[in-house]
Amino acid sequence: MRLDIISRIPEEQPRPTPLLFVHGMMHGAWCWDVHFLEYFARHGFEAHAVDLRGHGTSAGRERLRWARIADFVDDLACAVAQLRTPPVLIGHSMGGFVVLKYLERADAPAAILLSSPSPSGLWRTALRIARRHPLAFARVNLTFSLLPVIATAEMTREAFFSPELPDETLSGYREGMQDESYRAFLDMVVLDLPKPREVRTPLLVLGAARDNMLAPSEIESTARAYHARSDILPGVAHDSMLEAGWERVAERMLGWLDASVSKGAGEMSSTGWPRTHSRARSRSR
Repeated sequence: MRLDIISRIPEEQPRPTPLLFVHGMMHGAWCWDVHFLEYFARHGFEAHAVDLRGHGTSAGRERLRWARIADFVDDLACAVAQLRTPPVLIGHSMGGFVVLKYLERADAPAAILLSSPSPSGLWRTALRIARRHPLAFARVNLTFSLLPVIATAEMTREAFFSPELPDETLSGYREGMQDESYRAFLDMVVLDLPKPREVRTPLLVLGAARDNMLAPSEIESTARAYHARSDILPGVAHDSMLEAGWERVAERMLGWLDASVSKGAGEMSSTGWPRTHSRARSRSR
């Protein structure tokens, strides 16, 4: 399986621990490359973002519909294996869910979750979508496609962005969005839920005050389950890394990383995974 990775490297000597960003549903590594990769590279981190199978320019688009969360966990393990030392993992939405499942089987210096589903599953979000857009939700389950959820620009805005996001910017983001695995969606609703007791990695759990997909109470329940710190960030919606207030989100993450990840945190003995799952190809922009 060919996986593509976008990388931003600091101009001077990088910090010991790199960062690996994992995108959410219907997104790709591109969503991190708009602001975050360059921001964290400027602050001394090697910043990498992986396209999970079937997303962006990675292989597997033709088999995406039935890809499981476990398959995406394998992809994350492959991406980790390509880096010089185990990275801090940063996952948005489904990407955070994938990070949690990965951490049940492997260690990492630390992890940050952005607007990620709680260990109890995505069923509350599914009910919200069904109430707001019953026809679209019916089409999702009849066609095994998630595209009906973002069928129009306004539905995309409601799902991911604040009302003030300029139409032109929204249009540009929509061009990068795509269909998602229906099976992975079911895994997050009920079929493959996380097991908090198996995770020992330090976590920061962040939510967005204007998120229409996940309520603050769900973010807080995730933090409680993992004995982690949670913050609900004001002024941003679900795609907080793409919102006008993205700098505040990045600054909160950077502050936690500076306080929580020691200078030598990258020197871990093993990722906990073999290096033979698949190969990844890096590209820089």
